[in-house]
Amino acid sequence: MMSRNNLQTRNRILNASWKLLEAQQGQGVRMTDIAKQAGISRQALYLHFTTRLELLIATTRYLDEVKNVDARLALSRTAETGAERLDAFIGAWGNYIPEIYGIAKALLAMKDTDEAAALAWNDRMQAVRHGCEAVIKALKRDDTLSPDHAPKQATDILWTMLSVRNWEQLTLECGWSQKKYIDRIKLLARQVLVVGAAAADASEGP
Repeated sequence: MMSRNNLQTRNRILNASWKLLEAQQGQGVRMTDIAKQAGISRQALYLHFTTRLELLIATTRYLDEVKNVDARLALSRTAETGAERLDAFIGAWGNYIPEIYGIAKALLAMKDTDEAAALAWNDRMQAVRHGCEAVIKALKRDDTLSPDHAPKQATDILWTMLSVRNWEQLTLECGWSQKKYIDRIKLLARQVLVVGAAAADASEGP
């Protein structure tokens, strides 16, 4: 078990990494810079994280701990139906994006030229994909998954709908409110993925 002092130092490092990545949008953030920000030596930093990749992945997972992502996903994980799980997951992840957008933007800016950043980004996005996969499995279990899509294809569609880039485009570029973004993505996802949802939504009118 990690000692209290080691845990405190580790958290200080992760906070420093988080803040520097956001502040500099991922540009020029070195292990030396993080160590300095955390108030420790570079050698001490490497005692906790032996590689930059390990540190970047740990930083993104640390955000999930600090922001209690498990509690945010509780409604989705305990939903009684696949359709309810779909709505709950979109709400949980869609409302989480603006809170982690700073570090997401940094990793996106870095990933094309920085292998560690690309791997750290992929690690987090695979976690989101697993959530999408669980939703699709719940729809399939209920026999409410649209026959137009095989489960893998349906997972691909939902995962793409919920990408950070799509959130960025719709809210920052198109000017949608956060509420409009969540409501519209829920509606679109139901229409594309849930049996009979498109007809039901059309019958309800505007």
